[in-house]
Amino acid sequence: MMSRRRSVMSEQLKYELAKDLGFIDKVEQEGWGGISTKDAGNMVKRAIQLAEQAAARSHGQQ
Repeated sequence: MMSRRRSVMSEQLKYELAKDLGFIDKVEQEGWGGISTKDAGNMVKRAIQLAEQAAARSHGQQ
């Protein structure tokens, strides 16, 4: 039995990343299934960069 996979990224973050990376129009027209594997990979890379930057900032404040 397969459980539904829970999304790690919020919808808001996904839309912000798509907008920043320049393919929000495709998402709005075709949904998330319309983006290329490359675009999806770029979203993940960008999300990791943002998380690393946030972690670096929080460690710097301690």
